Amino acid sequence: MTDRDTPSKEASDRRLPTIPGEEIARRGDAIYERDVRPQVEPEHDGEFVAIDVDSGGWAIGEELLDASDRLRAERPEAVNVWLLCVGRRYVARMGWRSFQGAA
Repeated sequence: MTDRDTPSKEASDRRLPTIPGEEIARRGDAIYERDVRPQVEPEHDGEFVAIDVDSGGWAIGEELLDASDRLRAERPEAVNVWLLCVGRRYVARMGWRSFQGAA
């Protein structure tokens, strides 16, 4: 076995989600609407929220990694995490398309 075949400590410390992504999304959206949204909108528009869908715990940050790091610091056992941007439908959008002049 070579060093390349051996997982790094960082990789072995990562735990994978234990439920399907669709279920994480469903639970995360429900927790956001019920518990988080009333506390963060509109004052934190454009900031990011990380939600542990198993416990309902959440953290907010100006950047995506800030929110994620804060949640991990408070709940290191969290593996089923939903990330979203306050006041937006999506955390990020890939690509750009202009609809001006589209036929």
